[in-house]
Amino acid sequence: MAETKPIRCITVIGTGVIGASWAALYLAKGLQVVATDPAPNAEARLREFVANAWPALERLGLAPGASQANLTFTADLGEALKGADFVQENAPERIEFKQKLYGQLDELLPPDVIIASSSSGIPMSQIQPGAAAHPERCVIGHPFNPPHLIPLVEIVGGAQTSEETIRRADEFYTSIGRKTVRIRKEMPGHVANRLQAALAREVYYLVAEGVVSAADVDTALSWGPGLRWGIMGNMMLNHLGGGAGGIEHFFQQFAGPMMAWWKTLGSPELTPEVQKKLIDSVHAEVGSRTVEELEADRDAVLMGLLELRAAGHRGGAPHAAAAE
Repeated sequence: MAETKPIRCITVIGTGVIGASWAALYLAKGLQVVATDPAPNAEARLREFVANAWPALERLGLAPGASQANLTFTADLGEALKGADFVQENAPERIEFKQKLYGQLDELLPPDVIIASSSSGIPMSQIQPGAAAHPERCVIGHPFNPPHLIPLVEIVGGAQTSEETIRRADEFYTSIGRKTVRIRKEMPGHVANRLQAALAREVYYLVAEGVVSAADVDTALSWGPGLRWGIMGNMMLNHLGGGAGGIEHFFQQFAGPMMAWWKTLGSPELTPEVQKKLIDSVHAEVGSRTVEELEADRDAVLMGLLELRAAGHRGGAPHAAAAE
């Protein structure tokens, strides 16, 4: 794939929660955004989402030229793709639907325009056969919700994705302040969601077994290891956990106990009865708070953490690099 012009215009396909959040981020980075979604009232919901997200994006810092006025909406896919430098696809997670869509995109777009999917569940190798002419420009660019605040983007190529596409996608996401992780082998759920799933399995087990309530297990996570995970990942924390001896001493001290704990970890079946127990415990924790109130609380603390991390990096504090 030859060198192409700078990425200035983004087409966002699908404007649900993820697509709308992507659109808000791209606008905040000073880019032009053309969004498309056939759903009724999609444009009104998108513009409302962007307007509500804008104060947080202003607080984090807008790029020169950033404006909500740079958002265009059309229900016509062909019209939305005119002039696109990069496509962020957020269509429903149905393989037949995505393959058909990628056939349309492949026909309508110049061959040097990257098509990045936000898919969390379908590997690109299963999607890109729909793009028969240029499957090499198709890649997973999977965000973490909400993308306009959470910097992580997982980049995963399919069987036919070119290294050039992966490089360009990585450079683009990095240029707008995202923290990229290159996943070198396709896995169901990619990486971050697999880590969440592993933790969720034990959380559900402990609550279902009556070991702890939803409120207490959430307290244990968010006020214990969760605080550390907001600073460093598991491997770096293990290195620090070994003291002066580092990761080598950590394994000498804790490999045995950890393997013993692994043998007792649960594998709960999410039967209707187990789900009801989990749901009742969550509602007891939630109390009278609305989803909107909980989201606002989450985002307020998240904003503070992002600002703190940004200030630390500007001051030259050490931080872990993205995995190579």
